[in-house]
Amino acid sequence: MSLYQYRIQKLFFIILSVVLISCSGSKKVKVLRLAHILDTQHPVHKSMEILGERLAKKSNGKLILKIYPSSQLGGERECLELLQIGSLDITKVSAAVLENFIPEYRVFGIPYLFRDRSHAFSVLDGKLGEEMLTQGEKFRLRGLTFYDAGSRSFYTKKKPITTPEDLESKKIRVMKSNMAIDMVNQLGGAPTLVSWGELYTALQQGVVDGAENNPPSFYTSKHYEICKYYSLDEHTTIPDVLLIGLDTWERLSDEEKKWVQEASTESKIEQRKLWAASEKKSLDAVIEAGVQITRPDKSLFEQKTQEVITTFKDQPEVLKLVKIIKSAY
Repeated sequence: MSLYQYRIQKLFFIILSVVLISCSGSKKVKVLRLAHILDTQHPVHKSMEILGERLAKKSNGKLILKIYPSSQLGGERECLELLQIGSLDITKVSAAVLENFIPEYRVFGIPYLFRDRSHAFSVLDGKLGEEMLTQGEKFRLRGLTFYDAGSRSFYTKKKPITTPEDLESKKIRVMKSNMAIDMVNQLGGAPTLVSWGELYTALQQGVVDGAENNPPSFYTSKHYEICKYYSLDEHTTIPDVLLIGLDTWERLSDEEKKWVQEASTESKIEQRKLWAASEKKSLDAVIEAGVQITRPDKSLFEQKTQEVITTFKDQPEVLKLVKIIKSAY
């Protein structure tokens, strides 16, 4: 996004905020603008609606959340950049995308870092998770909470992935994440960068042979219409991160910060419930649509991707995080 586009975006948001505040009558209202890439049926979007409801209730209508879903204001990277310059207030991004801004977040992309979902939650809700949320402040980004994004698995068009060998020479769409690229390379595949919004067409036209994501995203994106094989190898458990721009955070009063943090934490609790229900619904729906679900031996994939950790040999701070996470719970 060019500097000119940034200025236009900023002017638009300033005008929008003035209009919304003017429409509120005598009550002084602050409008927080939240943008993300997911559609309105996704459990994460529904959790953000809960965030807005809780925020309005706690503030007695003084803080209002305005949500822009479905990449209306750009992709995840663009939303982060808008947060950094103060043209957007809140966004949700995958920790895998955040690693391009905050190096410590690379740790979440390590395959099979967590033993299970309970292990992941204990880390994210604990001291290390709290510290991770503040790591971005030097980059003008402050974490509010971690949302569950399940585990990512491979889905393909022509044949199921039952062993790492099945990935050889397959063009697999990955996020713009060095860790995701390294992982697919080590499994023998050909990592290919395609934006989320263009992935359906890329699959359809054979630009890529498959992709990897969690069940709700596989379902709500309708990628199951093209990819009839979903292999639940669950190679990574990468959380989503709800972030607020540091410019916005510093403009809030202590009381307003309390409202935002409490509402964010409460939305996380509800989000995990919604996510669990959505995972089941999504898997049931894609099976009904003719998708073949396989559950390969995860140990084969784990062994094949162990060398990913060597990419951190010159990053002792990340290796320290790995040790803490592995020994937790």
